[in-house]
This record gives sequence, structure tokens and C-alpha cells, in this order.
Amino acid sequence: MRLTLVAVGRTRTGPERELVADYLTRAAKTGRAVGLTEVRLAEVEPRGRGGPEAEAEALRRAIPDGAVLVCLDERGRQLSSPDLAETIAGWRDGGHRGAAFLIGGADGLDPALVAGADLSLSLGRMVWPHLLARVMVAEQLYRAASILAGAPYHRG
Repeated sequence: MRLTLVAVGRTRTGPERELVADYLTRAAKTGRAVGLTEVRLAEVEPRGRGGPEAEAEALRRAIPDGAVLVCLDERGRQLSSPDLAETIAGWRDGGHRGAAFLIGGADGLDPALVAGADLSLSLGRMVWPHLLARVMVAEQLYRAASILAGAPYHRG
């Protein structure tokens, strides 16, 4: 199963970019043993005018065929790390080819995109900068792979 973090905007060089790359690399290495064949970042830019609708179009183009759609949204469900790992394992075991985790731009995700998601996921009641949200999702994908692999990374 492939995991793709799809985000609006390009990350410049800096600590956030380095952290995302590091966590996704770790997730890919750890995940191979448990059927997570690829973990990657796809950054998109909307064509023409911005806004949630244009961003949604760019995001849709980057979603791999057959992927479960997970929209990061402040009104979404809050899952524990073990619950997220279990959810990913359920998709994997159910024959899904992938899961795409979508992070919108400054105005969030288009409501129509969120309404059509398989899972609307919240990182908590606080609002996080989009670059930090990328880091947090990448870390949680690594944590999920670690939990599924029985590694000691997750202790809480």
C-alpha cells in the first residue's frame, strides 16, 4: 500500500522540509516490512487564481488512483496514533492500493473535497501552520509504520 502526503504549496529549504523528508524516509523503510510499499510527498500548485476550489482541483490531480482519501480538517476526527495505525492497516488489509493525506492552503480544503473524503482527520483543536502540519502528518505516518512493525518507537 502506498501512502502519499499531498500538500498545497512548495516547501523551501529549511527545517520543516528536512523533517518531512526524514520522517517519510523512515516511514518508507519501516513500512516495507508491513506492506507499506511507498511513502512520499506530492506538492501541488493551483493553476490561475488560488483559493480552495483551485487548490482542490490541483489536489485531485495528485491523488493516486484507487487511494483512500484523508482530508486534514480542523473539524475532522481526532485519532490516537494506535488508532491511525489500525485504520491504515485496515485499508491495507482491505485491498486498498494507497491512501492520500491532503493538506490544503491558507484557507483550508474545499468543503466539497472534505465531504467526499473517506476520513476527515484533525490534528487537534488548535490550528497549526501548514508547514508544521506536514511535519506532524509525516511523523504520524512513521509512527503508524512503527506501531504496525512492532518497533519500540511508540511508547505512549
